[in-house]
Amino acid sequence: MSHKFPRREFLRSACRGAAALSVASAGGILASCSRGRTRLPNFVVVFIDDLGYGDLGCYGARGDPTPVVDGLAAEGVRFTDFYVPQAVCGASRAGLLTGCYPNRIGLLGAPGPNATHGIHERETTIAEMLRPLGYTSAIFGKWHLGQLPPFLPLRHGFDEYYGLPYSNDMWPVDYNGVPHTPDHWKSKHPVLPLIEGGEKVGEVRTLEDQDQLTAAYTRRAVQFIDRNAERPFFLYLAHTMVHTPLGVSDRFKGKSGRGKYGDTLLEIDWSVGEVLAALDRHRLAEDTLVVFTSDNGPWINFGAHAGSPGPFREAKGTAWEGGVRVPCVMRWPGVIKAGRVSRELVSTLEILPTFAELSGAALPKLKIDGIGVAALLRGRRHARGRADLLYYYDKQLCAVRRGRWKLVFPHEYRSYLGVEPGTDGMPGPYAKKRCGLELYDLEADPGETTDLAAAHPDVVSELQALGERAREELGDVGREGSGLRPSARIESPS
Repeated sequence: MSHKFPRREFLRSACRGAAALSVASAGGILASCSRGRTRLPNFVVVFIDDLGYGDLGCYGARGDPTPVVDGLAAEGVRFTDFYVPQAVCGASRAGLLTGCYPNRIGLLGAPGPNATHGIHERETTIAEMLRPLGYTSAIFGKWHLGQLPPFLPLRHGFDEYYGLPYSNDMWPVDYNGVPHTPDHWKSKHPVLPLIEGGEKVGEVRTLEDQDQLTAAYTRRAVQFIDRNAERPFFLYLAHTMVHTPLGVSDRFKGKSGRGKYGDTLLEIDWSVGEVLAALDRHRLAEDTLVVFTSDNGPWINFGAHAGSPGPFREAKGTAWEGGVRVPCVMRWPGVIKAGRVSRELVSTLEILPTFAELSGAALPKLKIDGIGVAALLRGRRHARGRADLLYYYDKQLCAVRRGRWKLVFPHEYRSYLGVEPGTDGMPGPYAKKRCGLELYDLEADPGETTDLAAAHPDVVSELQALGERAREELGDVGREGSGLRPSARIESPS
């Protein structure tokens, strides 16, 4: 079932010539393809829910669980130090689509079916940024930036939308498929609404319905490529899986040899192959930057129904590396050299400004936090990633990173250590722990096991100053920052 990757002749000189002739004034580049024409590059972002750093073969998972994504990495670049801005669904997506720390734009946590807030119309999404250049944009899958009509994708630059407005466990059904009892807080939730455009077109009521989601999103993604092969496009394939409750179609049940989680991951891998095959069918591979990554680390209190954080500490919902460091591979034949491994510090915040660099699109007028890394993708000798990273969880600044050093500030956090995970798709409990002011060398100690604060007071002082500047602008618990922009809110939704 693995996708076959044909060898291609790289067209570097043609790309440079097209860029000089056609879009030098815009500061962007044009992609070249073997048909001898030039065009603006397409962008495909495949965003997986709760995929762990240790779940892909190219990141060390055993048993060849993801041959297609591993092939994508072999033809492009694999990042070792790639991050999301917060280890929770909604906030992570806010950072991806706007290039802003979620705190800056007031989009924290994971808004559910009763949420009255969402993305503000003044914020610029990737789709809105690309639209003036003639791009067509679509999202298929999970949105999670507000479920009321003013907050849905078509109001924020996208031309097509099909999927769920929030997570697949935000419904009146338990993880085992049994409806919640009336006294459970989720019992008042509606069944999951399937939305097309801005209208509800169906419902997801059962686990069997969830089994169909990955295939349905994939069909839509392939059809979108087929319809838009002659124009520049942005495809955001935001899979509901591998978030629990897991859903997998009959075609992949029992096929991985790794249980239901492995089967679900195998179907995700197949989905990527279908998208790549569609690009190949229209001879668009050399015109298209493909990004594959995750919204946060795995939800490991679900045991065998969850992935692996690899060598890192803790998981989803924490500011430890297992929560915020995620797998990421990118491919663009002729632009990104095949088989590269980048150890530069990069995050999803960089995706919007990098797409701006590559297309010539104007950056948002309001301040963003991402930096363009087009030179890094091209393999320029002195290209670098971001200098610093802020680790927020909700409103709390939990840590900062600069280079190899990560300074963790005192805070209480949920922990997966010392408690038993759940079985048969049901969650286990969390522990509660508290850390002090701790310094870790992430190059020597990626698992954050040895606190070096006492041995390096100068580094602690430097990173404390970085944290204080972050608090001044983006705030902290009990403290407002000077650079905050609130989300939009509807007080009395109809």
